[in-house]
Amino acid sequence: MMRVRVLDLGEIRRTLVYSEIIACMREALVAQARGECDTPMPMHLAIAPESAEVHIKSSYRRDGRHFAVKIAGTFPANPGRGLSTSSGMMLLSSAESGEPVAFLNDAGHLTDVRTAAVAAMIARELGRRDTALGILGSGVQARLQAALHAEVLPLETILLWGRTAERAAACAREIRQALPKVTVRLAASPAEVAAGVRLIATATASRAPLLNAAEIRPGTHIQAMGADSPGKQELDPGILRRAGLILADSLRQCARMGELQHAPDQLHRTREFTGEALRAGPDDITVADFTGLGVEDLYIAEYVYQRSLT
Repeated sequence: MMRVRVLDLGEIRRTLVYSEIIACMREALVAQARGECDTPMPMHLAIAPESAEVHIKSSYRRDGRHFAVKIAGTFPANPGRGLSTSSGMMLLSSAESGEPVAFLNDAGHLTDVRTAAVAAMIARELGRRDTALGILGSGVQARLQAALHAEVLPLETILLWGRTAERAAACAREIRQALPKVTVRLAASPAEVAAGVRLIATATASRAPLLNAAEIRPGTHIQAMGADSPGKQELDPGILRRAGLILADSLRQCARMGELQHAPDQLHRTREFTGEALRAGPDDITVADFTGLGVEDLYIAEYVYQRSLT
């Protein structure tokens, strides 16, 4: 029987090099676009007593050595327990025998990192050189959006909005500590963020639009990362209708659980990221509607496992 390698969160964190993960996520999405991966639709569980949700995702790359199954949850009441809102784990198994190879007890951290890494990768692929980033949200993902975008952009300013003032202030303090050369300011509303920057990352669990079409300036790119299950929504559908370019990680997934579930009339002109050059005019609004794919979990799990062996 194969010996299972068990990695805890501390060990996992030590393996992570953000620039490498950004490149890894590009490889994952390109492989998916080429049809090289079997990536089923996610399973979602609603834990009603805790207003929590759990996502289960998986993937296998053709002729690859492993397949992965990931469980990741969001438990909003956890900060009151002294815990992160994120939870989760990944299981990497042999594609030859089915035996488990590695158990990654990551508490949902790898899901959070790969989500932010994909957003940063898209900013780079679009040729963005923004010095200012707007973030809607004040959770773990907001912190990681700041950190990963700083890997690919010459950031000088971050404009942050959060629904709860206390949490937003705490998030801003942590981002300042992580990125001491970047000025972090708090915004009073999502509209203030839209007025102040042309690159916005949305990372909330909202079920109603936070940004309206009339508020978005020409040339703005929106990284829409919060809508990842049915009913979630951060963008006015009019934003997608105004957009010159709409990107999806998976048309099928985004139609069911991304921003596109609220603008199905825009599916016909939405394109999946394939690794080919992305082109948009200087005044075009662009949107990345990304719901998170199991293939990203497979690639980051393999990355961590291989790095742990060195």
